[in-house]
Amino acid sequence: MCDVFGFLRPCRHHLGPELHARWSAHLCGLCLTLRDEAGQLARATTHVDALLVSVLAEAQGVGGGREAGPCPLRGMRSAPVVTGDGARLAASTALLLAADRVADHVDDRDGAFASRPVAAVGDRVAAGWARAGSATAAGIGFDPAALLAVPARQREVESGIAILDRVTVPTEQAVGAALAHTAVLAGRPGNVAPLDEAGRLLGRLAHLLDAVADRSADAASGRWNPLEATDTSTPDALARCRETVVGIGAALRRVTLDPGPARRLAHQLLVHESGRAVTRAQQEPPIAPWDPSRPTDEPDSPEEDADEPGPRRLGPERGLLAGCAAAAGLCCTGQLCCSEEFADPWTGQPRQGRCADCVDCTSCSCDCCDCCSSCGDGDCCCSCDCGS
Repeated sequence: MCDVFGFLRPCRHHLGPELHARWSAHLCGLCLTLRDEAGQLARATTHVDALLVSVLAEAQGVGGGREAGPCPLRGMRSAPVVTGDGARLAASTALLLAADRVADHVDDRDGAFASRPVAAVGDRVAAGWARAGSATAAGIGFDPAALLAVPARQREVESGIAILDRVTVPTEQAVGAALAHTAVLAGRPGNVAPLDEAGRLLGRLAHLLDAVADRSADAASGRWNPLEATDTSTPDALARCRETVVGIGAALRRVTLDPGPARRLAHQLLVHESGRAVTRAQQEPPIAPWDPSRPTDEPDSPEEDADEPGPRRLGPERGLLAGCAAAAGLCCTGQLCCSEEFADPWTGQPRQGRCADCVDCTSCSCDCCDCCSSCGDGDCCCSCDCGS
């Protein structure tokens, strides 16, 4: 199943001060909404991909805001955050996607979930998130069926004849449904179809990029990979990804959005950051994001020098139970999502937060896509095509 986490990675260099401040308001708003809807542990499901739902809702006039109290991740400063039905829809999407992902890892007994106690905990967490996400969805009139059905439908697809266009359909439908419902919340029926299309394309892109990134690891472990199963080469998959980014831009141009920073932020995330995700597909990040399905004894790099004393560590190595306790602490404090760098709860090795990385800023050219920062309140459909 596709892990739709960390797919979009905006940073200060690309967004600029105004859009980065708005992005932060959505990020904090989603995190706090998750806490209110499902408890502290649910804040670990905060990620930029679900944040897009909140941004699109605001760009159509949905939602509000408030001043949030001090938070350790903001240096104990208060800050404005986005609230309302858009944030609740984003929280529901994040919870349901996270529940799908954890349940999938439990079923496959990946990494730490090969242990029965960890699998049992994961099963309970996934079930709780699914209930909370469904309850939140019901409160805003969103049918969560498409998201809840992703694991079962994905296994059904994988057990049949492997055709790449069919493999990505469950993810496409789930993301399309979430984005389309922002138009329902806004009372803009004309936006439903193009947002559904943009969401389906975004889901396809996420699935293909996940398959490209995991191809080697899946081959080594014997796991099912859509590219291997359909005999699709990596260059062909990336070419499909580039075509998909162009399609996302075309769909977004048919969506009526209100002038303002939310509109520009939606364009940046959907078009330019999607394009950058394709560019990053063949690049290894300097620090791996933490994934509980990753074996704890796996080295950070296969090319580590045998003469070195060992991988760099930020914290101590821990056993199963102590690592679980440390992981819970990371989740409840939000470090798993938002910290620039933190210690892996089991290995002590450095890991990146899901939403705070800026992987490609050292070599990026930020002048091309800066056209969006000067679009004013126009359509913000840049002609530079640097995101495609």
